[in-house]
Amino acid sequence: MIDLNHIDDLARRLSGLVPPAMRDSREELQENFKAVLQSGLTKLDLVSREEFEVQRAVLLRTREKLEALEQAVQWLEAELAKQDQQAVVQQH
Repeated sequence: MIDLNHIDDLARRLSGLVPPAMRDSREELQENFKAVLQSGLTKLDLVSREEFEVQRAVLLRTREKLEALEQAVQWLEAELAKQDQQAVVQQH
């Protein structure tokens, strides 16, 4: 979720940059800035920190499982190579 306090702060900063001649409508400009910022940010495909952390944990577990599977495959390949060598020796 987007932190509205940050948007409010940014809108205040933007309205502070407005030339002095336009400062009469400062509050209106600030609200417009805020609306534009909110609209722009909601169009982005963002996830919350919580969703990010959940996906990070899932990725970590998946990576651990992948590493375990890679080790198992290496062990199995080594065992097959030993069996192949034994079969070749027995044939001679």
